[in-house]
Amino acid sequence: MKFNKFGMGLSRRGFLRSSATMAGATAVASTFGVQANAADKTIKIGFLAPLTGPVSAWGKPGLSGCEIWAEQVNAAGGIKLSDGDYQVEFVGYDNEYDPAKARTGATKLIREDGVSFIMMLGGDTWPGAQPVADKTGMLFSTLLPSDLAPDTQTLLAPVEVHPIYNVTGVQWMAETYPNLKTAVMCAQDDALGLPSVATYLAAFEAAGIEMLDDPLLFDPATTDFAPVVTKLISNNPDVVCLDTCYSDYVHPIAEQLFQQGYKGQIISCTADFYDQMIAKTSKEFMEGFIFQFPDFDDPALNSDQINFKDPNGFFAEYNKRFPGEWGAVSWEYAAVMDLWKAAAEKAGTADPEAVLAAMKEGGKGKHAFGEADWWGKDLFGIDNALVGDWPVVVIEDGKATIKGFGNIPEWYDKHGDLLKKHMAAYDQMWDQRG
Repeated sequence: MKFNKFGMGLSRRGFLRSSATMAGATAVASTFGVQANAADKTIKIGFLAPLTGPVSAWGKPGLSGCEIWAEQVNAAGGIKLSDGDYQVEFVGYDNEYDPAKARTGATKLIREDGVSFIMMLGGDTWPGAQPVADKTGMLFSTLLPSDLAPDTQTLLAPVEVHPIYNVTGVQWMAETYPNLKTAVMCAQDDALGLPSVATYLAAFEAAGIEMLDDPLLFDPATTDFAPVVTKLISNNPDVVCLDTCYSDYVHPIAEQLFQQGYKGQIISCTADFYDQMIAKTSKEFMEGFIFQFPDFDDPALNSDQINFKDPNGFFAEYNKRFPGEWGAVSWEYAAVMDLWKAAAEKAGTADPEAVLAAMKEGGKGKHAFGEADWWGKDLFGIDNALVGDWPVVVIEDGKATIKGFGNIPEWYDKHGDLLKKHMAAYDQMWDQRG
């Protein structure tokens, strides 16, 4: 894989807080954006994700990002369809990362709120929502293309390509630090952790890095990570991989690695709220930490290749309105909406079927990090993931820094059989999932 290096010659790459209303004991319905006048037309978008609980870091910050997006779009005249201009509202529902609540939420958003599109985190919650998608034909998005299968015709992974992008971090690490020869890994045993484990195993094998032990899978209910870390580093690995652990796990694991004297390389899918991790460990300990999600004030995102509008300004506004809450998903749901808006305006309608066809027309799309292909049939049984370049991020002097972009399809062309082998070993291929 060839990585683009960024420097001066880089060649590749307002806001309204609204109230929440309770819908039952577990649902939170929130309407965001500039409210339309009575005479204005409105499009409602469903936000069906964990807004509370241990997975909320991959839901709630994204809803906050959608507030910025809604205000900006509405201030510019809204969604421009063939029968006029529409204001946009987001209706949130807290599924608490529970499949049954995801099904209830999907039903409510469609039947009661009349949404035209539903965004999800996905993972364990998608099987709850899928029967509703199948019955209604509603267009859904997920941040996890491992949810895709041939029968998920109205489910798209248009922005995040978890866990496949993790191969770019491993490949960059191996090329940059060829002295790293051994690795260990831990992950929570769930629908987010397992496909990521398979992906990291394939990436390590492709890079010639030896796994010293089988991945250490822990119960998602785990709260004491001292014994997990003790076991993890017992063989003195060169690399500790934190897989796609939730931030509620990454933070205590990193703290334990620090307290137990680990001196080697750390790689992780995410490092949400890394300033807190530095505070709990040290700036020196976190130096060189590799992950996959940039801060949007990074100058590398000002390339013409980038399709996210004014990333630096978005980052500044986000942190002004939601200080200390920037994380991996803060920009992702907004980026999904960029693609949805462009497709709806191209189709001239918010009809889910028409938007889906417009979004996939030509087999390519404007992904946040550059033009990408609708891809995935070989791995997921359907070309419903928008896949191209993804950044590799390293903490340097206490700040997340993009070191380059790796091309995911290029890696897959060389090592796809390895990925399928490891996915199959963890029952993560589309035809193995029940």
